[in-house]
Amino acid sequence: MGKVTGFMEFPREGYPQRPIAERVHDYREVYLDFPEDKLKQQAARCMDCGIPFCHQGCPLGNIIPDWNDLVYRNRWREALERLHATNNFPEFTGRLCPAPCEAACVLGINNNPVTIKYVEVNIIDRAFKEGWVVPEPPKKLTGKKVAVIGSGPAGLACAQQLRRVGHEVTVFERDDRIGGLLRYGIPDFKMEKRHIDRRLQQMKDEGVVFKTSCNIGVDIAIDKLLGEYDAIALCGGSTEARDLKIPGRELQGVHFAMEYLPQQNRVGAGDKLREQITATGKKVVIIGGGDTGADCLGTAIRQGATEIHQFELLPRPPDQRAPNNPWPQWSFIYRTSTAHEEGGIRDYSIATKRLTGEKGRLKKLHAVRLKWESSHGGPAAPVEIPGSEFELDVDLVLLAMGFLGPQKKGMIEQLGVKLDARGNVATDDNRMTSVSGVFAAGDMRRGQSLIVWAIAEGRQCARGVDQYLMGETELT
Repeated sequence: MGKVTGFMEFPREGYPQRPIAERVHDYREVYLDFPEDKLKQQAARCMDCGIPFCHQGCPLGNIIPDWNDLVYRNRWREALERLHATNNFPEFTGRLCPAPCEAACVLGINNNPVTIKYVEVNIIDRAFKEGWVVPEPPKKLTGKKVAVIGSGPAGLACAQQLRRVGHEVTVFERDDRIGGLLRYGIPDFKMEKRHIDRRLQQMKDEGVVFKTSCNIGVDIAIDKLLGEYDAIALCGGSTEARDLKIPGRELQGVHFAMEYLPQQNRVGAGDKLREQITATGKKVVIIGGGDTGADCLGTAIRQGATEIHQFELLPRPPDQRAPNNPWPQWSFIYRTSTAHEEGGIRDYSIATKRLTGEKGRLKKLHAVRLKWESSHGGPAAPVEIPGSEFELDVDLVLLAMGFLGPQKKGMIEQLGVKLDARGNVATDDNRMTSVSGVFAAGDMRRGQSLIVWAIAEGRQCARGVDQYLMGETELT
């Protein structure tokens, strides 16, 4: 390593952020530029650890120690090459991934781990600024045609990999813009959409064709694609939201998070909406304590909600790793996002029992507190605490409780592909479904997961497709 003693000399530093009082009034990204001298110090904290467990922590297998060392040595162009060797879109993961690599960092056993994510995003941002990210069109064409259905991170990674080995690739997206949840789900304050647009331009220049407003199985029959393409990759994501089936669910003012968040993204893109779901001047309850709930929180704050509560059914995670959650596993600990720093009240072990209203409009939420008990050594289960019932005045409830799998009606039903026990599309190790020539990747195959898994899945799917079409593959 460039600075063998760096981890002893330099403490971990957080990414500089815009002041809360400023950023809650707009939707621009929260983070400021990381000074180069400070970034090199953070890269220098990467230890000569012998076995870099960060590799196994990252689903993409990113070559993290190499590019940390190269950044420290001011060899940015080479750092970019190492980064792109395993990750098509580090500008996405560097902003949105929760960094399981850092949870597996050897330094993290008894110290603060290396700031891997910050180094990653600075490498790619510098590369775009310097003009190093250029189209990489195929050197020769294969004459094979592939349809990629879905333009989220899995679909985009799959499409780019397949195009670069010479296949004719068309990406079909049912929304009016390309990007999947990156476009219509992730708030702009976490990732501005210009990052998607510049990657799409690169892919277009490489020869990838994009078709929007094409809902396969509805607008276009899947049989048509089966007849026109040599292979199909299903990358449509996990879009069936988990519902809350309680009395009052039908009241006006109760919405899924993925009804709410995309509308703000559309407004940010300049669209005019006839009726937008908004938190302006309202008392809001977000049900679900994960990343989607935090996205709702940050959006509601910016829209001017008067009061926001975020409820989680599970108990509050510990501040430090529990004994049964050792390194290098993903650490199930209490985390605070930038949205949580901005406001709102987080509460745990809460079960919402019913909603009530007047004239069909939501007015109150009724809930109870829980304790989690284990009997006979089994897993802990929730038990309602007698006398802990409470109610809140509320104008807007946002359901952010996760997803149950891909939409079955339409494309999947028409294809007749086999599903696994959780309702996701089942595949073999090469990502091929039960229908020959049809592959699947991302959340549609593995269920709701991380962006880094989606990109890894897309790359592996491209490898399987290329192997199927050509009998061999050089893709990794």
